[in-house]
Amino acid sequence: MVLSDKTIKEELAGGRIKVEPFDLNDVQPASIDIRLDRRFRVFRNSRQPYIDVRKPMDDLTELVEVEEDQAFILHPGEFVLGNTIERVALPDDIVARVEGKSSLGRLGLLVHATAGYVDPGWDGHLTMELSNVANLPITLYYGMKIGQLSFARLSTAVERPYGSKELGSKYQGQVEPTASRIHQDFQT
Repeated sequence: MVLSDKTIKEELAGGRIKVEPFDLNDVQPASIDIRLDRRFRVFRNSRQPYIDVRKPMDDLTELVEVEEDQAFILHPGEFVLGNTIERVALPDDIVARVEGKSSLGRLGLLVHATAGYVDPGWDGHLTMELSNVANLPITLYYGMKIGQLSFARLSTAVERPYGSKELGSKYQGQVEPTASRIHQDFQT
């Protein structure tokens, strides 16, 4: 069941869902608005001939930071990683979904390719997979509302929350846009 604004506020007040920093004005009828941070991970396609998912490719992306009042320009067809200002932490019986803002979607901005699901037990800043499918560049600004989180309660608490040692959770605790760590799945 998707949590309503009332239940979201109760879960925040009780400390079970954590969103820091948090502004009560960000609560929507069944979600919380999340804001864009100033750091972006951009792809440097001149450094690698292709992406090999079995190998670490530390030089495939580069971290870029924009000033507070400076725009980051996302060009048509471009894909970059950004992250949220907010640190989000979930208990072991609640999941979250990242969704875009309708007003930005109507401009051609997509905020996630596939990573729209936030597991129970998650703790960290969310990496946003930003794509411009429009015909014109789109400006992105530090602090702008970039998406929203909706929450759902599970039928029971999970046995192994995200971050459990045996899961090998690759992104727990991230604080900046984090490049893919898919190569770790091939390590024995």
